[in-house]
Amino acid sequence: MKVATSALLFGAATTVLAEQQQVFKNTKPSNDGSDSKGSLPSWNDALKHLNHNAEFREVWDELTMLFPEATEQTMKNGFSSAPKPHTRKADSEWDHVMKGADVQSVWVENSKGEKERDVDGRLDAYSLRTKKVDPKSLGVDTVKQYSGYLDDDENDKHLFYWFFESRNDPKNDPVILWLNGGPGCSSLTGLFMELGPSSVTKEREVKYNPASWNSNASVIFLDQPVNVGYSYSGSSVSNTVAAGKDVYALLTLFFKQFPEYASQDFHIAGESYAGHYIPVFASEILSHKKRNINLKSVLIGNGLTDGLTQYEYYRPMACGKGGWPAVLGESECQAMDNALPRCQSLIQSCYNSESVWSCVPASIYCNNAMIGPYQRTGQNVYDVRGKCEDSSNLCYTEMGWISDYLNKDNVMKALGAEVSSYDSCNFDINRNFLFQGDWMQPFHRLVPGILEQIPVLIYAGDADFICNWLGNKAWSEALEWPGQKKFAPLPLDDLKLGGSGRKIGEIKSSGNFTFMRLHAGGHMVPFDQPEASLDMLNRWIGGEWFGQ
Repeated sequence: MKVATSALLFGAATTVLAEQQQVFKNTKPSNDGSDSKGSLPSWNDALKHLNHNAEFREVWDELTMLFPEATEQTMKNGFSSAPKPHTRKADSEWDHVMKGADVQSVWVENSKGEKERDVDGRLDAYSLRTKKVDPKSLGVDTVKQYSGYLDDDENDKHLFYWFFESRNDPKNDPVILWLNGGPGCSSLTGLFMELGPSSVTKEREVKYNPASWNSNASVIFLDQPVNVGYSYSGSSVSNTVAAGKDVYALLTLFFKQFPEYASQDFHIAGESYAGHYIPVFASEILSHKKRNINLKSVLIGNGLTDGLTQYEYYRPMACGKGGWPAVLGESECQAMDNALPRCQSLIQSCYNSESVWSCVPASIYCNNAMIGPYQRTGQNVYDVRGKCEDSSNLCYTEMGWISDYLNKDNVMKALGAEVSSYDSCNFDINRNFLFQGDWMQPFHRLVPGILEQIPVLIYAGDADFICNWLGNKAWSEALEWPGQKKFAPLPLDDLKLGGSGRKIGEIKSSGNFTFMRLHAGGHMVPFDQPEASLDMLNRWIGGEWFGQ
């Protein structure tokens, strides 16, 4: 996540819910009983009525006085992203094409002798185009690979994905969907910088990663929402709820196309703004009783999930209370203390109304007041241990190497990329999500419903500032669910490599809920601590902490 003038931006991630989990007022059921695509009132609509709402006018005047640059940009900028230049290939150029309409038309007989659809969900507008990727063509890994696009032709949306089989036992190992955040950053960054089969060197060549998450699991890396990475669209997705429908369609069609993976356990993992994405995506999947997605758990790393709780912990993390030396001085820390009550008041208003009118001002005020002082020091917001050495690449030169590699003609050809160029992050998408009010939406309210059905892991590298471990621990303990009284007061126990090796962090677990602090990891734990990251994953998908 990068902190733009009024927004964050890099690793963090968004989506829709079952009726019994209906906590957002802005979702709309469709006439046929299936979930609608979901949309939120736009910030443009709010600005049109700026002078007709006294309370909103008062808040906006306050923001203009405190943060004139941020509010001036807000009023001047449009809130859409330009379509990415692209050339769509004919279906005949792909090895597999799975039509959602064909899947939706399949009816089966249930145990009562009644006819019902094979899988739930509106799929008729979607298709999945897939090609086999020759491992020798790129050398990223030797395992079986597929790449392709999920197409929503009704809305001109095309999401790119890249799948890698497990290096171990693909017939039995689980499948993982990995999501980077932003919102607006490509998951191929996670592939090549964090947990994928290879990294990219400064020579723009690939280097084998022995700690890849596909050591014992097959992994799907998805560029979402549209206009991120190799994905493209003539329109735009600017909130998490709308993005969730696409993910459900992708997974449904993928497992129909490749049924050999459909019976295995499936997990969703991601970081940063994925703290928004994953609760929504998981709720969307679980809302469909007839599904071919065997969802077993979710993992959220250094996520932004409950802003009301988490924003309180920017001050202590920046001021030496998070286990690392202070970045800010006494005056800056006091200023953050002074700003916190107003920040929390604005977030609470957003939580109460879930309205763009309340949620956008909360985002602008809190990001400038609680994150801005840290950012102005030049310190890396993703790692309190050092300076931001490469601001053009979100502080990491490796991101530039990855972009250069993924823009090579031979790479784009091997993957079937249909866009003219690859960008690691799309800042228009980041802005669009913020100005749809998505940033401060209370997506943590979906987590109790998820915990009723599957385990949830919240993990955090303890050197990260932007989605720090103090705030993640606090929101996990504050979450209201039936197991809260048992989970919240539990102390953190030592977490050791392999269960008995060196200490790599701390952990607490009760029922279906687990919190994990990983030592000396920044915002991207697999980048900083690859061995500990893989150990965590293998033990989690192996069920070590399920139902404790």
